Amino acid sequence: MSLSNTTLSVIAIAALVVSLLSLAYAFALSRRTRGSRLPELLADDQELGQMTQSQSRAIQRLEGGIIQLAEGEKRLGEALRSSVRRIGLVRFDAFEDMGGRLSFSAALLDDNGDGIVITSINGRQDTRCYAKTVLRGTSVHNLSDEEEQAIREAMTGRRAVAPAR
Repeated sequence: MSLSNTTLSVIAIAALVVSLLSLAYAFALSRRTRGSRLPELLADDQELGQMTQSQSRAIQRLEGGIIQLAEGEKRLGEALRSSVRRIGLVRFDAFEDMGGRLSFSAALLDDNGDGIVITSINGRQDTRCYAKTVLRGTSVHNLSDEEEQAIREAMTGRRAVAPAR
């Protein structure tokens, strides 16, 4: 629906007149009630002061709560950095006559690259597990190629696709 410019002008002028009349009525009403309510307004000032003090105390309590929450968030962030957040997993065939890639190396590290790498070697007769400490992405123990790959995956967050043997 489109209106002509003349119609829009008439509507705008009418809205302006109604606004001015409402403003004049509100001004007259406030002048009439201002003089008769002076004792009530003084009592309202006292109540307003009490309410202001009460709100000020409530705001101070809220600010204290916010500070406590910020400190708790900081402690949680520090704890999160030292938790296991980086995981790398490499599955492989440890022996040529065994298939299914049932052996694996898994690196479980925190944000600093500290943690462990666990390797499970699956054979026909038995399964052996090894755990090695990892500090800053390296270990004092000799690492197999699969363990190094698992650590790399954990540190970079990228999973390398190993070809099937």
